[in-house]
Amino acid sequence: MKSVLVLLCVLLPLTFACQSGLTDKGLYFSKPSANSFVKLTALKPLNLEAFTLCMRLFVNPAVVNQGNRDTILFAYCTKDGDELNVWQEKGKISLYLRSSSDGAFYAVQPLSIFGTDLCVTWESSTGLTAFWVDGRRSTLQVYRQNHKVQSGGAVILGQDPDSFLGNFDENQSFVGEISDVNMWDYVLTDDQIRNFNEKVWVGPAPNVLNWNTMQYEVSGNVREVPEKNK
Repeated sequence: MKSVLVLLCVLLPLTFACQSGLTDKGLYFSKPSANSFVKLTALKPLNLEAFTLCMRLFVNPAVVNQGNRDTILFAYCTKDGDELNVWQEKGKISLYLRSSSDGAFYAVQPLSIFGTDLCVTWESSTGLTAFWVDGRRSTLQVYRQNHKVQSGGAVILGQDPDSFLGNFDENQSFVGEISDVNMWDYVLTDDQIRNFNEKVWVGPAPNVLNWNTMQYEVSGNVREVPEKNK
């Protein structure tokens, strides 16, 4: 398997670096860009009827927290378009499922230069959706009840693809550090999400995106850095 991975890395364009596992590491996007991003390889297809998505973010507030700026935090797109996106936009955190206009919006404090633990949960059967910021849950919303996230796409950090893996907008790019991007295909319990915030993980291993083991490809000016603790 390792020899196959090495061959794959050699065959990829030189602008990409093929890697595996980011234990105790973060990804640093130093400035706005239209070509710096990281593609994550999921452990299983993202045909999801529920999920928990968590990440740690340390942002450059002079860029990301500008009042009129939209910043992509997580993007999953297929060839048909946006499938699952998380944004900070105009002072709110938002989730979009197969849409760029109909989202679930939450007014929360701006992302911090000192770090923000962010999770979002969604369940198709009920539509119940919530954001968790530093271990505290928002009020619930009903969003996209009976919807299903489709497989066959690509997970991107740092950019919002307006076409499949391309057509990036520098003014929407992520600027700062991101780490511990993990995803489960079900809704975690409240206590498990609080444990993520406290970095004392005793729950089930992430089964869709696992930061410690997943393969990833880097393009542009993205640096691997030691993970920063809050």
